[in-house]
Amino acid sequence: MQYERVWNAAELEGVRWRRSSRSGPNGGACVEAAVLPGGEVTAVRDSKWPQGPALVFDRRVWAAFLRRLD
Repeated sequence: MQYERVWNAAELEGVRWRRSSRSGPNGGACVEAAVLPGGEVTAVRDSKWPQGPALVFDRRVWAAFLRRLD
């Protein structure tokens, strides 16, 4: 199954969203991520638009992306 797609974040009710530690305290450009049930998929959304689109990634793809940020 391929997970790299866009979902409506409202479809992802009941997940725990975590804000990026690099987000500023003034409500600026913030990214939130949530590991979906089962732990195989991570969703990413814009905190200013929580009901908007969420990008959904396989955990391996997300981990590779985070490694590239360091």
